Amino acid sequence: MSSLFVILFGITILYMSVSTRLESYVKALVFQGIILFAIVIWGSGHLAAGSLIFLVIETIGVKTIAIPSFLIYIIRRNDIFREIEPTVTSVSSLIIASVLLAGGFYISSYSRGFNGAVIPLYFGMSASIIAFALFVIISRKKIITHVIGYALLENGIFMLSLSIAHEMPFIVGMGVLLDVFIAVYLLGFFVNKVKNMYPDVNADSLTNLKD
Repeated sequence: MSSLFVILFGITILYMSVSTRLESYVKALVFQGIILFAIVIWGSGHLAAGSLIFLVIETIGVKTIAIPSFLIYIIRRNDIFREIEPTVTSVSSLIIASVLLAGGFYISSYSRGFNGAVIPLYFGMSASIIAFALFVIISRKKIITHVIGYALLENGIFMLSLSIAHEMPFIVGMGVLLDVFIAVYLLGFFVNKVKNMYPDVNADSLTNLKD
């Protein structure tokens, strides 16, 4: 069952690759948070009570509720609803996402020879998510989309921590989550400030900022 959850987690990048609505991106993050929660609960047999509580709070409280709610607030407050004229078209994005997903399955197959050092499917899908998150950050113009990309990147790193540090994923998750949580909030407030000067809130506008 956990394999199905992990595959669904990876497939979300196909949905995000063809969508231009920012709220759809956030809904995908919510869905990923729910999937990560299900994966944690499904594999919770070896976890201590404290670790399990932390991971539940991280997946449901932060990934599924706090960060998406804040992103929706920023999107609606600034009337930024679509990613217009991305550097890469939706068709090209879908092709790239499909290649990355296929690459994740290949990495999963290849990593089976690591003698139990990693959980293959987790490792492969996390690699796909991380690569796609970097692609989103590079190819999209809206600053808020970059923030969403960082949240997506953290989800991929969380999955990676489950694959290579499944005995203590909460330690890895705690360190990464703190950095990303702060980054999302700081960038969110930054978007509000930039919106006051540049209505489009594109990353290209940053080239016009001066001291």
